[in-house]
Amino acid sequence: MKYYGMRADFSKLGLYKNSMKTLIRRLAYTLLLWLVTTSVSLAQCAMCRAAVENNISEGSQGLSAGLNTGILYLFVTPYLMVALLGFIWYRKSQRKDAQAVEINGHS
Repeated sequence: MKYYGMRADFSKLGLYKNSMKTLIRRLAYTLLLWLVTTSVSLAQCAMCRAAVENNISEGSQGLSAGLNTGILYLFVTPYLMVALLGFIWYRKSQRKDAQAVEINGHS
């Protein structure tokens, strides 16, 4: 194994090849599951629209306001999760860099 700073070269062990196949397989299964379940979730939108239109025609605004708030939560949540994961990854990489500098004695 070659030593490159804090990382080891695992390509000769075959670990990278197997993990890449596993990653591609998992992505394919996720994509398939997503494609199968989207038709069900799209059908729900028409039902929600009909319920909101019915309540608005009766003069009630409570359901539509609640539905809009729920849509905003569903819209924002994935972006917040990605931002949080990016922030955690950034912090860990900064700590590893700081530890590598301390170990090597460079300032």
